[in-house]
Amino acid sequence: MKTHGTLVTWNDDRGFGFIELPGGGERVFVHISAFPRGGVRPVVGELVSFEIDAREAGKKRAVRVMRCGSGLQSRRSRQPAAAHRSSSALGSLVTLLLLIAIGWYGYQQFSSNQEPPAAPRVHALRAAAPEPASPFSCDGRTRCPQMHSCAEARFFLRQCPGTQMDGDGDGVPCESQWCPAE
Repeated sequence: MKTHGTLVTWNDDRGFGFIELPGGGERVFVHISAFPRGGVRPVVGELVSFEIDAREAGKKRAVRVMRCGSGLQSRRSRQPAAAHRSSSALGSLVTLLLLIAIGWYGYQQFSSNQEPPAAPRVHALRAAAPEPASPFSCDGRTRCPQMHSCAEARFFLRQCPGTQMDGDGDGVPCESQWCPAE
């Protein structure tokens, strides 16, 4: 048989308290396991409905505790809660996939920065082979009128950066001044 009472004490750390019956001042022990799962924690002063289970030595214990007025609300709210759980799972899945995509992108960027740049093999072979001693040196000259011979113009074109002596790009410098068409 259902009985009503007021929760007069509650120890949240230990998960139990006492319900006072109306009119008599009699108190009944209640454990957290008697309350519906997933609900709000019990609060001192709230009105509850419960059944009494008599234990040995005349001790009474409250079982199947319900908060007054929560029975209809909990039945109505079960379906939206299930819908909320599925949308929550979908949101978690989307978040997880987004994190995986960001991680993959970051890894690709990190690994592409870790690879040493590939040097052209032609330049590596040139650098490895010692150049014969030359009377010329790169001294900042870049144009044909600054040269004194075809050999000097060829040296500057091969060895010095920024030269402007091969207008037609055929590899022969200063064709009209020092190195006529050969």
